[in-house]
Amino acid sequence: MEDTVVKTFWNVVHRYADSVALMSKTAGGEWTSLTFREFGSLFERFGAGLLDFGVRRGDHVGIISDNRKEWMIANLGILGIGAADVPRGADTMPDETQYILAHADCATALAEDTEQLKKILSKKQDLPLLKSIIVIDDEFRPEAFPESVCGARVIPFRDIMARGSKLLTSDPQAFVREMDKGTPEDLATIIYTSGTTGEPKGVMLTHANFLHNIRTIPRVLDIGPGDVFLSILPVWHSLERIIDNFALSQGTTLAYSKPVTKIFLADMAAVRPTVMASVPRLWDVVRSAVYRAVNEEGGIKKVLFHFFVAVGKAHATASALVSGRYPQFTRRSTVLDFIVGILPFVLLFPLKALGDLLAFKKIKQRLGGRFRFTVSGGGALPRYVDRFFQAVGVLLLEGYGLTETTPVVSVQHLKRPVPGTIGPLLDELEVKLLDPDSGAQVGPGKKGVLHVRGPNVMKGYYKRPDWTAEVLSPDGWLNTGDLGMITWQGELKIIGRTKATIVLLGGENVEPVPIEDTILESKYVDQVMIVGQDQKFLAALVVPNDEALERYAEDREISWLSKADLLENPQIQELISGEINSRVCAKRGFREFERVFRFKLLPKHFEFGVELSGKQEVKRHVVSEMYRKEIASLFAK
Repeated sequence: MEDTVVKTFWNVVHRYADSVALMSKTAGGEWTSLTFREFGSLFERFGAGLLDFGVRRGDHVGIISDNRKEWMIANLGILGIGAADVPRGADTMPDETQYILAHADCATALAEDTEQLKKILSKKQDLPLLKSIIVIDDEFRPEAFPESVCGARVIPFRDIMARGSKLLTSDPQAFVREMDKGTPEDLATIIYTSGTTGEPKGVMLTHANFLHNIRTIPRVLDIGPGDVFLSILPVWHSLERIIDNFALSQGTTLAYSKPVTKIFLADMAAVRPTVMASVPRLWDVVRSAVYRAVNEEGGIKKVLFHFFVAVGKAHATASALVSGRYPQFTRRSTVLDFIVGILPFVLLFPLKALGDLLAFKKIKQRLGGRFRFTVSGGGALPRYVDRFFQAVGVLLLEGYGLTETTPVVSVQHLKRPVPGTIGPLLDELEVKLLDPDSGAQVGPGKKGVLHVRGPNVMKGYYKRPDWTAEVLSPDGWLNTGDLGMITWQGELKIIGRTKATIVLLGGENVEPVPIEDTILESKYVDQVMIVGQDQKFLAALVVPNDEALERYAEDREISWLSKADLLENPQIQELISGEINSRVCAKRGFREFERVFRFKLLPKHFEFGVELSGKQEVKRHVVSEMYRKEIASLFAK
């Protein structure tokens, strides 16, 4: 492997020259493709065009765009000439876009289309360093945006490509010569965190950081030519970005879609992918949709489906015991596990095979028919979601990482996934768990704050050495802020965030995520956030599933005139109370102070980019501020 990302890809595009590298859809919905040779030629031209345009080594170039082939072309073109990209999605609010471009000192930025251009220009007075904006959309016409009015030079993407072609005609080695100057410690990107804890932080990642994941992930995830990788998460986000890079580095085809259920399921049917990266919420939605369809159909099919799911779960547990994959947070005898698991494994196998044929075949067909696995990251995979897909036979490999770790730290091994964990560390990494109170290092089966050290750990936060010093020690240990445990076999499990920890008035420390995941098992609940900092007890903000709630009201002839009227109905309140209390209880392992004593039903779903981060995680500080009156009412005497 070469010593920069672009040198690595330069070899890849020649090694797999005639294979399909990228697939994307036209405005009319038709799929088009680029070979690796064509892909390499395009990012070479774009990089050369930037050189001709005046972008130089060490510059920071903003990219405000969603998933499309031009994003990857621009990304590698920027990196190839020694500049660094500063990416963000098209759904970013104008103030945040302005903050990122200004804080990162961007003199040049790419905008996906006219809408994104106008967003940037609306804040141009606060962007004195921004001199040029490149608009990607083919339909863009620059005549309506003269420099004298915009305060910046606005140029189409196609003009940069034309500049590149002209420069390469006169100087064929212009891009390669600049690319060869690159070193592993060159800055590759500044990715701004999604702001779940406040002001965005600019995470500086080098080529060496990216190359660690690119060379080590293939040792646990086996993909290569012939695989088709469906890209659905925001391409600027660190998880999707590194998985895309990893996939392309192995000669795999990358097809761009979107994280919208109807869109990505339709694209799966058309593209028939074998692999994808995802977030837990997506699979929770798929699971809910499956159950909703089954329950609506009713009758013997409903009974059989639920029966086969139960069989599948039991068989998955038996399989883990027999194969020595059961997580060992305490010492276990693999021989005893085998003895305990072998009989149910054998006896349930015929029923499991029958369930695959009668109940689960259609689910796999909806995923394209040749789907091998997904890597789920960006948040904890709820146990009930994981267990369901284990039963169905769809392989969800849970991984873990942070933007600050480029991002993958660990992932379940494709050939030996240990359920209930996030897998072993990637090669070349070190980990230690420190007791959150004493700071002493703890061993397997003990809860501690996860610290990581290795080649993938960030360079630091841009312009904020104070923030860097808070999480990164002089000897390279990164405090992830996550609470975890490690098994005796070396697999990790994340059990919460130190910053998400709720401290009750009595001094009890409560991890809200396991409680929230349990409540989300209810078909009547779509979103939930536990609150109770410095209070006597816990409460919850609950966003109900509108369809399920309205069906419940219809079945019981509950009359209502408005959404607010329905949510305040005593029968609805009793329903949700029962759903919460039947799950968050002693029988499920919850202690008394972890019980949820009050809740508030919210009429509006948490939205991406507002209450939800780019990883679909709840921005707790944002929700706490937006719903401060509702939260206060939950604890009023």
